[in-house]
Amino acid sequence: MEDQEAQVQAHKLLGQKTQIPRRYDNGFTRALRSCCVIPQRYILGVMGLLGVCNAYTMRVCLNLAITQMVNRTKSGENAYVDPYACPSDDIITNSTTVIERPYATFDWDEKTQGLILSGFYYGYAATQVPGGYLAEKFGGKWTLGVGLLSTAVFTFLTPVVIRAGGATWLFILRILQGMGEGPTMPALMIMLARWVPPYERSFQGALVFGGAQIGNIFGSFMSGILLADGRDWSYVFYFFGGFGILWFVLWSLLCYSTPNTHPYISKKELTYLNNNVTTAEVHSAKDPVPWKAILRSAPVWALVFAAVGHDWGYYTMVTDLPKYSHDVLKFNIATTGTLTALPYLAMWISSFLFGFVCDVCIKKGWHTIKTGRIIHTTIAATGPAICIILASYAGCDRTAAMVYFVLSMALMGGFYSGMKVNALDLAPNYAGTLTSLVNTTSTFAGIITPYLIGLLTPDSTLAQWRVAFWVCFAVLVGTNVVYCIWADGKQQWWDDVRKLGYPDGWKHGPLTRDTVEQPEAVRLSDHKSSSS
Repeated sequence: MEDQEAQVQAHKLLGQKTQIPRRYDNGFTRALRSCCVIPQRYILGVMGLLGVCNAYTMRVCLNLAITQMVNRTKSGENAYVDPYACPSDDIITNSTTVIERPYATFDWDEKTQGLILSGFYYGYAATQVPGGYLAEKFGGKWTLGVGLLSTAVFTFLTPVVIRAGGATWLFILRILQGMGEGPTMPALMIMLARWVPPYERSFQGALVFGGAQIGNIFGSFMSGILLADGRDWSYVFYFFGGFGILWFVLWSLLCYSTPNTHPYISKKELTYLNNNVTTAEVHSAKDPVPWKAILRSAPVWALVFAAVGHDWGYYTMVTDLPKYSHDVLKFNIATTGTLTALPYLAMWISSFLFGFVCDVCIKKGWHTIKTGRIIHTTIAATGPAICIILASYAGCDRTAAMVYFVLSMALMGGFYSGMKVNALDLAPNYAGTLTSLVNTTSTFAGIITPYLIGLLTPDSTLAQWRVAFWVCFAVLVGTNVVYCIWADGKQQWWDDVRKLGYPDGWKHGPLTRDTVEQPEAVRLSDHKSSSS
């Protein structure tokens, strides 16, 4: 009896309900339940993977398509002759520098292209925190589903919008696409917390969030195929927009925010999840987010710096590798699509290897959680920084350059077992909030990098790109130094102030709705000091 009361009290302290009554069964739901032999949490994992894959394909498809939309080729007196230009795979006609691309009708300079590519991240940053709030309040299913549906519709309409309003309308449309994708990660985090037991989260997390690299691979590869042989770039947006709409239909039918609201989950699985997932439901009257303490936490800012550095390097590769491969290394568009996919495949595979090694080392006590996070974050930052510099100095040796790019993304796979999961170490109770804060801040790297690279590479020459890569090197290494100094691997006091108490010298007011009793050790220490 006391154990039951203690469990109820624990749920109240965590702001959680113990259980929600299930829906009334009817013949249809019983028939569906009998047909579903696969556990619903694994169906959620697969659909989540496809959702993240879908989000990233719609994010990156413009990166490759824009190379076939823009005709900036110059000839005669206005031509800029690059003495270090690489030979081209494309067929050049009429002894001029004009390549036969009938659908390349837009005259956008590099600065304009960079601004267009960065537009997505303005919207993406704006809806991270609101997306997490909506997912908590209304459930992750519709917050995630409607957001990605809106992005899919906007993607499908992209050709119409471009031809009607040019670069200005496209920039606005990219902002709206980013706003639709902003809630994706917070909503998925919340749903996984409701559906996945703690000892299954490593596998499910790798499954779901691996969809990002699959999306980059699939998006780059299919874009290259769809754009080959001078085809209309509109096909790219119709294909991925249609794929997103199809995913939404399946998501609406198969997935639900919580196990207790799922109409045809098996009784065995429902019982199992209610007994093993402590964060099954969230109560509306929870303690406020301890922003005063979070914003004063050195490990949090170390995490933010590491995320900014990673995203700077990652978005440089995602957004601008297709342009570098096509404009500098002079690969044709079909080859560019295939080669752009290879680095993400390497990152996807290496992320599992790094995660396995990190888990084994921690379990065997070879290093602490903090040390493991620092080691893998350092590998994921300094390794790619060195490789992209080597790629830029490989010049027109296209094989060597692409090997360095693939190696850089493979080393970046250490990010998932480094700072990516560090939020769960620091604040398991506020991991969603901390993730939203970190993602919102680091997303500004996605806003800055395409525009800055556009400014640094007005003629898209090898020498100009080398400067852009040195800037990326400085950001990756500099932010990693900050992380190594202030990173931590332990739960922070403000994540559970009821249990851990306030630190000495805290003068910024209470973090909870009621007075928190100090832990017994703290009270005994205070008593001794006062008596002496």
